[in-house]
Amino acid sequence: MSSTPTELDAPPGSSPSPANPLDRFFRLTERGTTAGREVRGGVATFFALAYIVVLNPIILGSGKDLYGHTLNLGQLTAATAIVAGVMTLVMGLGGNLPLAIAAGLGLNGVVAFTIAPTMSWQDAMGLVVLEGLGICLLVVTGLRRLIMDAIPVPMKKAIGVGIGLFIALIGLVDAGFVTRIPDAAQSTVPVQLGNNGELTGWPILVFCVGVLVTFVLLVRRVPGAILISIVGTTILAIVINYAAHLKAADWGLIQPKWPHSVVSTPDFGLLGKVSLFGGFVHAGVVTAIVFIFTLILSDFFDAMGTIVGVSSEAGLLDADGNVPNIGRVLFIDGLAAAAGGFGSASSNTTFVESAAGVGEGARTGLASVVTGLLLGLTSLLTPLATVVPQQAAAPALVVVGFLMMTQIKDVPWDDWTIAVPAFLAMTLMAFTYSITVGIGASVIAFVLVKAAAGRVREVSPLLWIVAALFAAYFALNPIQQVLNVK
Repeated sequence: MSSTPTELDAPPGSSPSPANPLDRFFRLTERGTTAGREVRGGVATFFALAYIVVLNPIILGSGKDLYGHTLNLGQLTAATAIVAGVMTLVMGLGGNLPLAIAAGLGLNGVVAFTIAPTMSWQDAMGLVVLEGLGICLLVVTGLRRLIMDAIPVPMKKAIGVGIGLFIALIGLVDAGFVTRIPDAAQSTVPVQLGNNGELTGWPILVFCVGVLVTFVLLVRRVPGAILISIVGTTILAIVINYAAHLKAADWGLIQPKWPHSVVSTPDFGLLGKVSLFGGFVHAGVVTAIVFIFTLILSDFFDAMGTIVGVSSEAGLLDADGNVPNIGRVLFIDGLAAAAGGFGSASSNTTFVESAAGVGEGARTGLASVVTGLLLGLTSLLTPLATVVPQQAAAPALVVVGFLMMTQIKDVPWDDWTIAVPAFLAMTLMAFTYSITVGIGASVIAFVLVKAAAGRVREVSPLLWIVAALFAAYFALNPIQQVLNVK
């Protein structure tokens, strides 16, 4: 929160409190926002991350455990939606920040293709629960907040910029504007424009129109610019899909067509299907510990980067770079990881697509309440949630990436002990497709460059420990080989 005295900090009678209970609870006036703006932001965030309700079941459903078992897609869809919805509601009400929670991309891949094959699904999800409880323990002991506070404000700004680049790249890739070269091993260029170096097909046109329309509306200061663009582009996509007789493969993950049935009965059969310590028995103690360590480190810093970056873009950081209600926010994020394991939906974490709502003007947890309710309803309205194609949602990510990049002006580029790690944070998040990697490389560089410049006293001792942990994280494969972990 800002260190400037606010209406809620003032003594009784010095300043009238907002008459509206909703305003008082979420501090709408204090943060310069309105209920209408928060609702628009919550809806925009929902549209930006609704794809996870479809994508997470596909990823987890593609994996097999040690015994060749797969998870039911219908149950996975229901679990993904309800866990994300409940925890986003908790974040909105308990943390009062415009942060949405859902199954973490990357983490679900680790669970599906690395952890599950060495044990049963119940064992794997049990390790995810333990990961979340471990993060909660770090919050209760104050260690997680101490680490966040130890990172200088300019570095936090750089993390926000890096997330901006990362989220813009996500949008470009999701829309098919940028694609990986199929035979990248035979080429010096890993990615390309569209397919075969050119833009082809109606879906790409929908994306391009969406980007241009969103920027125009943004420049014109039109309220609800991002949400208007998403809805308008979705309508355009539906019309084009029918008029051009396109196939599902033309759009990728989601084809924009009105479903035959709007309502479906959710199956929550996966909730509670976990074995907390089975993984230690079936995969071995060392392997289980390595898996939990990997999940904690990735989730820990992914969430930290997202929370700081999105809060900074919302203008909610105080002069010292602190996030309001950070203790509760971090604890809720840890609970979300455990809840994801309990629901067999993989580790849930704060989603970077929350920036779409911030770009729409969201500044409080009311936006998260709206997003959470919509996610919860998605468990009943799964067919309707699959109407918005990625080509209609992706323009919001590109535009929000631009907005977050404007923080680059706050990085002191003339101080190389800050500029070098800031550069690594910004570039590696996008180039490695990982927030954790960007933060890890920047922390390691920060402590080493400061030491090389004879400015060791400017580095918190805690950051040396974090840097050592990240060094172990990057060297995890050699460590596993030394320990004979298969």
